[in-house]
Amino acid sequence: MDKIKLNLTETVRYLAEEIGQRSYRDLGQLNRTADFIEGRFLSYGCAVKRQEYNCSGNTYYNIIAEVKPASETAEYLKISPPLRGGKCNDEGILVIGAHYDTVIGTKGADDNASGIAGLLELARLTSLKPLKRTVRFVAFTLEEPPFFMTQNMGSYVYAKSLKEEGTKVYGMIALEMLGYYCDQKGCQYYPASFLKLLYPDKGNFIVFVGNISSKSFTSTVEKYFKAVSSFPARSFSGVSFIPGVDFSDHRNFWKFDFPAFMVTDTAFYRNPNYHEVSDTADTLDYDKMAEVVEGLFKALGDI
Repeated sequence: MDKIKLNLTETVRYLAEEIGQRSYRDLGQLNRTADFIEGRFLSYGCAVKRQEYNCSGNTYYNIIAEVKPASETAEYLKISPPLRGGKCNDEGILVIGAHYDTVIGTKGADDNASGIAGLLELARLTSLKPLKRTVRFVAFTLEEPPFFMTQNMGSYVYAKSLKEEGTKVYGMIALEMLGYYCDQKGCQYYPASFLKLLYPDKGNFIVFVGNISSKSFTSTVEKYFKAVSSFPARSFSGVSFIPGVDFSDHRNFWKFDFPAFMVTDTAFYRNPNYHEVSDTADTLDYDKMAEVVEGLFKALGDI
């Protein structure tokens, strides 16, 4: 846990404080961030590639790392023959993603250096102990306005390419703001008043948010998370017109009929620094972040 916390802290501080603003207009910082992510993936021994595309006269990049399942690793093959057509492979790959750009004028510690830190740490852990299925870790560009909810989002470009290639996807998990927590009564808000009756009024939990079609996938991960972690976790499967349900990269996987949900601290329903200059590294709780990331990794081992 200490190693996870240290890595998360160092990554968030590097992105938010050393690099700083990473908006579509800050092309130098955005590309520096892409280089950093790519370098980390490579250092873990992942197979890495860039997916580039043009938008508004500039070139932007999704950074993709792949870790094969345990059944296909060199160490496994030394003691056991390869599995062909196994259940996990038949069900498709697991995609875990997070966006690395920020809103103009912000350092984006929670939104979304925290998500990238979680993505990198999950990739590191998976490279050391591969899961049962192939996992692709994808750092998306251009999630934030003015490209949000457009086909210029990096996640739209990537999800579309998966569909066109005929890649089977078991599910997609978007890491969207993992670091802000509050223990004061009433510090947690909701988009609808009835939700206050169903969910805590303290923002000391993580939530898995998906749509109705992704409910089975979302609930499965939540179940395994709760089995391996004592950190408070809840899930919500709703319709897109509820504000916030589709406010991240998972939305674009829904468009191509892939099950997907986001892991989030609930953003503006909890964090007063959302899309503000005050979204800095010193506002996050790295102990809780580490618990979430460790819990996710352990949970995904059963997927």
